[in-house]
Amino acid sequence: MRLLISFAALFLSVLLLQMSSGGVGPLDALSGIQLSFSTTEIGLLGSSHFFGFFIGCWWAPRLMGSVGHSRAFAAFTAAGAIGLLSHMLVINPYAWAVMRVMSGLCVAGCYTVIEAWLQAKVTNESRGRTMGVYRVVDMSGSLIAQLMIGVLSPASYVSYNILAMLCCAALLPLTLTTARQPETPNAPRLRPMLAVQMSPLAAAGVVVAALSSASFRMIGPVYGQEVGLSAGQIGWFLATFVLGGALAQYPMGWLADRFDRRWVLIWLSVAAIVSSALTMGAPGFGQTGVMVSAFVFGATTFPIYSVAAAHAHDFAKSEERIELSAALMFFFALGAIAAPSVASLLIGLYGPHAMFTMIAAGHVGLVVFGLTRMRVRPTSGTRTPYVYMPRTSFTVGRLFRRQRDRK
Repeated sequence: MRLLISFAALFLSVLLLQMSSGGVGPLDALSGIQLSFSTTEIGLLGSSHFFGFFIGCWWAPRLMGSVGHSRAFAAFTAAGAIGLLSHMLVINPYAWAVMRVMSGLCVAGCYTVIEAWLQAKVTNESRGRTMGVYRVVDMSGSLIAQLMIGVLSPASYVSYNILAMLCCAALLPLTLTTARQPETPNAPRLRPMLAVQMSPLAAAGVVVAALSSASFRMIGPVYGQEVGLSAGQIGWFLATFVLGGALAQYPMGWLADRFDRRWVLIWLSVAAIVSSALTMGAPGFGQTGVMVSAFVFGATTFPIYSVAAAHAHDFAKSEERIELSAALMFFFALGAIAAPSVASLLIGLYGPHAMFTMIAAGHVGLVVFGLTRMRVRPTSGTRTPYVYMPRTSFTVGRLFRRQRDRK
């Protein structure tokens, strides 16, 4: 307990950061609708966020090595706050895209600093409890951020100012803590093909996970508006998606630790196809139907990343785990950069249901590829524990490496 209390400053920074960064995507989508941005331009904002996220994941460890943890965190937080505050100064979707690059840079950079700090201070005895609290805090911040959409007015300087204030507030706990800064860890080498070498199916799985998650988070508000939801209802719509994904982690982990993970991945994708169809038909059943479909969609798509990661780690040696986690994150980032733009383009051409048609098609491809891979290679004789993996930074693998090594 004493150790967890000592991490309180870091956890508070995570909560505030997630409340700020988790709210900007839906707020941008609703603001773009009100400002008459095209659906394609709104999708560009989501893709720009993940482009900044990719840059931040790569750059943050190197910046920490130059200026230290606290200064690097302050620099990334300042970038995020500037991006948020600039929105209502320039009403232009392409200018907003640059601002969203800054917000993505902020998220990746700040999480890299926090996770490096946790990794340096956590002990093997406290690792499980600490990571459990970390995931709960992160998920709680994400849920609160979605619900805030109901009270933040779109295209309002006040709304963006509130998010910027939360971003700046995340600075205070970490920079004012009396805990001594840890030494800077070496940045993991980015070897994307390591994921393909370990498991082509896992690499495909994280891309499809990005296709589902990034599309829903960034373009979900456009879909919600198209099917008649109010801003407050859209906030609940996104929150139920996150809640469904969070609650599904334990049962999916139980299944993934007891059965062939490829079958778990395949059946999750089959369920995702069904839930995509359910979501397309949900507006006919009113608001309750839409909310239930979002919950089911989150429950069937959210765990795919962690199941795919667990399958890849079954083939990895202990010393490869950090670089493998970074490689999987690389493929997730690529998928997340492309997904919002493609989803928004399809919605503009074919209507709101086209996004879920695209997601279902991605999962059909994953099912076919998974069945093909099962004929090529037998399952691994070594099984690493299932771990819910947040998609936060290239260095997140350091935190969960020892949990993977438990037999």
